[in-house]
Amino acid sequence: MSSVSNRVIPVLAISSNPLWAPESLRVKQVEEQVSALRSSVICAFNQLLDLKDLNTGVHSTRLAEWGMRVGQELGLNEAELQNLEVAALLHDIGKVGVPDSILRKPGKLDDEEYALMKKHPEYGWAVLRMLPGFERAALDILHHHESFDGRGYPAGLKETEIPIVSRIVTVIDAFDAMVSSRPYRAGLPVEEAARRLVQCSGTQFDATVVQCFLSFAPAEMAPVFAAAGTSISSAL
Repeated sequence: MSSVSNRVIPVLAISSNPLWAPESLRVKQVEEQVSALRSSVICAFNQLLDLKDLNTGVHSTRLAEWGMRVGQELGLNEAELQNLEVAALLHDIGKVGVPDSILRKPGKLDDEEYALMKKHPEYGWAVLRMLPGFERAALDILHHHESFDGRGYPAGLKETEIPIVSRIVTVIDAFDAMVSSRPYRAGLPVEEAARRLVQCSGTQFDATVVQCFLSFAPAEMAPVFAAAGTSISSAL
């Protein structure tokens, strides 16, 4: 009992508020605390991605910058935009469950390795769905490798069966991966990456999302890379 009684038990700051504080003020303070906690969780997971693979972390930050712009252009509501930010930042969180030997392999993955790599959306969903307030974003992350024609994974969803947030992340994830260099390959020119997005519109990608993204992305490469703490020259 003595060891328990000596422990400091954290409590919500709201408990120290005077009992006479207006109900609206107490509600606002709780909402602010929940929002701060949500932001802290997102930042902590993003730091975890950086520890696993720095390229993955800054890649996710760029996706959040692009994703929010696409979501706003397409008229997503506030709740959808919040989920989009989480999904863009943490879409690769499941890669912490994939061996480094696979993540960093310089050559093509064999069938067994590719099967393990394809598990990362499910790993990410399994982690985030346990956190209150992240359930919807967890589903969006689960489906960010679905294809518009139904040939993606893990569920083989197609067209509007795929959540709109997932469809947005799919497009910007593919574009950023194509233009970014890796130790085993050089990034593609922006024009070629854009051409491939258009070529795969209606099959791998939602054509509406592609059209929206390409309406501004090529011209905004520099500020987006800068916001993520990198530069185009260092990534290409």
